[in-house]
Amino acid sequence: MIRSVLLGTGSALPKTCVSNAELAERVDTSDEWIVERTGIRQRYIASEHETTSTLATAAARDACASAGVDPASIDLIILATATPDNTFPATATQVQHALGCGGGIAFDVQAVCSGFLYALSVADSLLKTGQAKRALVIGAETFSRILDWEDRTTCVLFGDGAGAIVLDAQEVAEDGPGVLASRLHADGAHKELLYVDGGPSTTGTVGKLRMRGREVFRHAVVNLADVLKEVLEDTGISSEEIDWIVPHQANARILTATARKLDLPSEKVIVTVDRHANTSAASVPLALDVGVKDGRIQPGDLVMFEAMGGGFTWGASLLRL
Repeated sequence: MIRSVLLGTGSALPKTCVSNAELAERVDTSDEWIVERTGIRQRYIASEHETTSTLATAAARDACASAGVDPASIDLIILATATPDNTFPATATQVQHALGCGGGIAFDVQAVCSGFLYALSVADSLLKTGQAKRALVIGAETFSRILDWEDRTTCVLFGDGAGAIVLDAQEVAEDGPGVLASRLHADGAHKELLYVDGGPSTTGTVGKLRMRGREVFRHAVVNLADVLKEVLEDTGISSEEIDWIVPHQANARILTATARKLDLPSEKVIVTVDRHANTSAASVPLALDVGVKDGRIQPGDLVMFEAMGGGFTWGASLLRL
């Protein structure tokens, strides 16, 4: 069978790291308040010269180097982002140009924090149907650009960054590596719980992020547990067989509650929210890259991705490395 096999991972972070203590100098908050409620201790903030495309390109180069492939061999780039460089063209085309692999497919996907999983599922489909041979799937954000720095309940939660993976269409055995299953969902009825109050067609402005955190938390725990069970049912794999969960890094409490609902030990969860904060579509590939490069995630491991974001959108994917 043809599967989308993971060849390498990569990441990129802005140069500036901002601790909770530093943030408390400009916002009415404290390190204790942030850590207790979210588990976040620091985040990276992009300078005016660092954009979603520059971070995405750096992460893509890192992933290609990790995979040992020439960027020119990439014929599909899907970039998940809610903070593109421009309304159009797609930021993915800017990454394509920077990498020198023009002529293939390149486009953006917008599903906020679930964007990387949406992009992964689309890339998997295109690779399996032969429309591309090798793909870069990227999650990249400069969420600091859309934060209201007067709102301490939201601005402390987010950071900037990018993560990327290289996928290759390969013929493998049934027990071989690759993307095994994905499930995606959306429900627009909950828009007012997490959204940006601007846009080209409504206000003509970028807008700022607005969130009702308590309600989002409640939906996240239920939806994520349900979609993880769906993927396990699709594959016939039990939760005990999962080696690692690489979740969207929104809040340490959500990570703990989701693992508990599936009776999974916290030791199997890759956690980077403390150092990256919530980087939206970038958080899953960033966390994956950390787990791969520090040696915890090994070839042959079963790895589950999961995420939920504004929209609401949510999803999960299971890979064998």
